[in-house]
Amino acid sequence: MGQSTKPMRITTLYIDPAAADYPETAVVKDRVGADKVAVASPREVFAAVAAAGDVVAAGKQTLFLTVNKAPFIRKCPGTKHYRCCGYRILNIGRFCTMDCSYCILQAYFHPPLLQYYVNQADMTAELKDLFDRPGRITRLGTGEFTDSAIWNECTDLNRRLVSLFAGQDAAVLEIKTKTVNIEPLRGADHNRKTIAAWSLNTEAVISGQERGSASLEDRLRAAAACQAMGYPLAFHFDPLVIYDGCREDYAQVIRRLFSAVSADNIVWISLGSFRFMPALKPMIQERFPESRIVYGEFITGIDRKVRYFKPLRVDLYRSVISEIRRFSTDVTVYFCMEDDDVWRQCLGFTPRQKGGLAAMLDRSAVEHCGLDRDRV
Repeated sequence: MGQSTKPMRITTLYIDPAAADYPETAVVKDRVGADKVAVASPREVFAAVAAAGDVVAAGKQTLFLTVNKAPFIRKCPGTKHYRCCGYRILNIGRFCTMDCSYCILQAYFHPPLLQYYVNQADMTAELKDLFDRPGRITRLGTGEFTDSAIWNECTDLNRRLVSLFAGQDAAVLEIKTKTVNIEPLRGADHNRKTIAAWSLNTEAVISGQERGSASLEDRLRAAAACQAMGYPLAFHFDPLVIYDGCREDYAQVIRRLFSAVSADNIVWISLGSFRFMPALKPMIQERFPESRIVYGEFITGIDRKVRYFKPLRVDLYRSVISEIRRFSTDVTVYFCMEDDDVWRQCLGFTPRQKGGLAAMLDRSAVEHCGLDRDRV
């Protein structure tokens, strides 16, 4: 174990002139076996990908090394209409080599293209400034605009981040993945300031909707290995997909999860239902013609995303939560982008009654990761 089911298959590596002289560029060039092309402008790269027959597939095989001119640390986009957890994105790069039918990134980026930011010293400076700044705990993750672990094949980024976070108590890093690329975590002095996290789903969803990702069994085996290394863990059931037999399938996943790892070592478990921007539907229909994922009982939510009819969401959420509670009454369970009514119906309280969702997760991070209690 230690390799993803589908290694990076980069056919062309483009290098931004602004990125040419960075040490990280040399590292990636040395490790990626692909044609190297220096371009005069990012527009050349975007045009090459946009001209492909399958733009999404082309973007997954084209890596652009560039410089991040915006802040590395940014707020999760979320939406004001649903409860957001106060998560912060550590923006290391964009897009993913795996191919999940439901992935919002294929419609979010124009064009979708693998990008990796090589100005690592700027990122480190931002993080150190954050660690030294007084205030609340910060929960950061690198798995929002990309998969956190795909970069392990061509960079040492995660090993450096684990080491950097280990020396402070103001923030926690979540590395979220659908792979088993955990080799950089081995032997690292992490001080429990890095959470190893996996997106989980049923065998039916993984095999039918998550091309190139690791199997459920391999993900759980990797999680158990990280637990043995002393890492705290987290799991994300997002998106939960409704189909015939899904309730029993998700119950089985949860049983396998708690058989593989200790409930006491899980920082949090998030739940979210399948939802999508309208622009994503035709992309799924074209690229995954066998998929039935977009043919459910949907409504348009107040955030203009299409999501399952609320009673259907609530029914599945209750089933999943009931199964989780069979194994642990203490593990923190929360919803990603749901309203207070769903919280009440499924968990019996609203985040406000617990001091807010961010405070709930901060307390769990303090308990499991040894962060500064005075910041909660």
